[in-house]
Amino acid sequence: MLVPVKWLKDYVDIDIDTVEFADMMTMTGTKTETVEFFGEGIENVVVGKILKIDSHPNAEKLVVCQVEVGEGKTVQICTGAKNVSEGDIVPVALDKAKLPGGIKIKTSKLRGELSEGMMCSANELGINEFYVDDKSKDGIYLLNDFDGMEIGKDIKEALGLYDAVIDFELTANRPDCRSMIGIAREAAVTIGKKIKYPEIEVKECDEEIDFDVKIENPDLCMRYGARIVKDVKIGPSPYWMQRRLIEAGVRPINNIVDITNFVMLEYGQPLHAFDLNQVKTGKIVVKTAENGEKFTTLDNVERTLDDKMLVITDGEKSIALAGVMGGLNSEITDETTAVLFEGAAFNAENTRRTSKVLGLRTEASGRYEKGVATETSKTGVERACQLVEMLGCGRVLKGIAEDYPTKQEKVVLNVNPSRIIKNIGAPITLDEFVKILEDLEFKCNLKSSEEIEIEVPDFRLDMEQEADVYEEIARIYGFEKIPSAQLEGNVTAGVKTDKQKFMDKIKETATSIGLYEILTYSFVSPKSLDRIKLPLDSAKRNYIKLLNPLGEDTSIMRTTMMPSTLNVLYTNASRKVEQALVFECGHTFTPQEGLPIENNHLCIGMYGKDVDFFVLKGSIEKIFSSIGFEGYEIIPETNNSTFHPGRCATIMYKGQYVGTFGEAHPEVIENYNLTQRVYLGEIDLDLVYDNSDRTIIYNPLPKYPSTSRDIALLVKKDVYVGQIEEIIEANGQGLVESYKLFDVYTGSQIADGYKSVAYSITYRSKDKTLTDEDVAKVHDKILSELETKLDAKLRTN
Repeated sequence: MLVPVKWLKDYVDIDIDTVEFADMMTMTGTKTETVEFFGEGIENVVVGKILKIDSHPNAEKLVVCQVEVGEGKTVQICTGAKNVSEGDIVPVALDKAKLPGGIKIKTSKLRGELSEGMMCSANELGINEFYVDDKSKDGIYLLNDFDGMEIGKDIKEALGLYDAVIDFELTANRPDCRSMIGIAREAAVTIGKKIKYPEIEVKECDEEIDFDVKIENPDLCMRYGARIVKDVKIGPSPYWMQRRLIEAGVRPINNIVDITNFVMLEYGQPLHAFDLNQVKTGKIVVKTAENGEKFTTLDNVERTLDDKMLVITDGEKSIALAGVMGGLNSEITDETTAVLFEGAAFNAENTRRTSKVLGLRTEASGRYEKGVATETSKTGVERACQLVEMLGCGRVLKGIAEDYPTKQEKVVLNVNPSRIIKNIGAPITLDEFVKILEDLEFKCNLKSSEEIEIEVPDFRLDMEQEADVYEEIARIYGFEKIPSAQLEGNVTAGVKTDKQKFMDKIKETATSIGLYEILTYSFVSPKSLDRIKLPLDSAKRNYIKLLNPLGEDTSIMRTTMMPSTLNVLYTNASRKVEQALVFECGHTFTPQEGLPIENNHLCIGMYGKDVDFFVLKGSIEKIFSSIGFEGYEIIPETNNSTFHPGRCATIMYKGQYVGTFGEAHPEVIENYNLTQRVYLGEIDLDLVYDNSDRTIIYNPLPKYPSTSRDIALLVKKDVYVGQIEEIIEANGQGLVESYKLFDVYTGSQIADGYKSVAYSITYRSKDKTLTDEDVAKVHDKILSELETKLDAKLRTN
């Protein structure tokens, strides 16, 4: 929030250096972002008046001006600006003047004519052109409409350019600080001064207000007050008000609109001004909009409302979006002669929703979203009416039309001051404790050193519990004053649990075989279960819904990790990545009474030129081997709708389901806009952890060499490789060290109903070097058993 220091001094006597003050505010919790000094670098620039303008004799685009600069002195200045006229009041940089940025002005000749200075634009004075009216944007800064522009007066004094502006970074829990009064409260307690609140006294005319206010939704609008001003004269606000608005980051519009913005900045209370002549029913009704209602806001955009949005109506039509923006049908114009000022307290969550749904964020909605004290709404309209009288732009009718159905409850905290002081760890006395709270405008009833009753002021919406009192005491006492203390107690080195080591081993093994670890969100879309063709009666459709999701795509907690992995594969494929092999160790969630069950799962996904079913199978087996999980069975699966029929397997352990892997169903691949074959697997790591033997067994390096034999078998298509491998293992006679499937072929050279399966078998003995006869004996036995039990034949072509 931008805070002009000169304005702040209206409420607090700040008698210390501005930078020092800003640093002190940071130390008490109101963090300073920047301190900017207006007028820095400006010297010898005064207010001038153009007396005469003549054409330049030697340049068509230049004119020669005679400019009065005070004390009867007139200087000649040449300019190319097109927006100046005789009689204009302008800023004049005289000979030897300095401007921001180190620019120096001196007397010189322009095309043969003497120029004894320069008339300045707003930009040349360091004034942001956003705050300058259209007449001055493309030329000299015209001061004709400003008060106090005495000829010859130093421009910094005339325009208030000697002020400093502090930009405070405010936290969301302190909406009371989003105002000059709120910052003044913090400033007063920081530097040990008393705050001076504005004395609000409204001078009313004899005419009484004849107007009704009705709130139909007291849960959405807690209070609504309206005051009426007649005989309004719309025009520019005085320069002092414009200057304060500009320094606070608000562009001046006209006196009435500027008053509402001034009060919003001063008290943090958003106000709105209606053209009373457009509210012809003599009443205000606050209610929810009609579903589908069309409403045009002040920015001239027609918006479609729903029945959850609160609107201000005149009983016949909507005239404002409550807490967000007024309507075009009741805006203040140059022809406005009567004004209705609105001061209200709206529900924060409802205002936030309206603003978000409509994509319309304003200064008012930003304040209401964070919370505005109910009591401030009346103060705001009273202050606005006082300013109307001060500016002489209308007469205020007697009385206020108000509906106040929902009173703001007083918050009373009972806390233990001794405990708070002890836990803060600072030598704070009870008297200091109470004084800090009273300086912050809390009402204290000290019952004993162990109990104090604290009544929280209505503007402190953040104070809810004893922990909040800790913060108030510590920050005002001074964090830097709290003595540091050494930590006490025994400190032991942290160690990982067995489960953590187990998970680490899985990740280590997965990455070592070429898989890339991914990390995805635990919440997904319900539609993702349809995209993987999950049956409607599947237990995995029993999911947990989020109460406040970011959107439909992240509205449930996942029961399977496959959709998340498929999304990652799609992202890689869409970016022309030719091969992707990924894995994730994460959680799925099963609802139950109370907190849900978090299941540890491993999901693997892959696609690419050299990727097939057996690459995925081998990856899973390698991971199982690294963590000591043995005794599992891999069983063909033909009834899983997520996977390709006949290219899927289920992993079982002693009758318990461990996981499934295989080639994704073509429809699943299409649902994720993938074009190549995709292989997926998901494993229940909790069951694997409970049944794995992670004892590390070291085997000596082999003493004797190994030898390998390759076999290519012709078997029927319904024969599974698992059956072949069982026979190899059963007949190895202790000499089969390992075996590897390296080819499955069903081409034109293979008879219908058959397939070629090729294995490489490695033989080794622990006791001697194997001879060809030793190997042949075992090898022939394996081939014989394969032929006998599976009708397998050695392929010869």
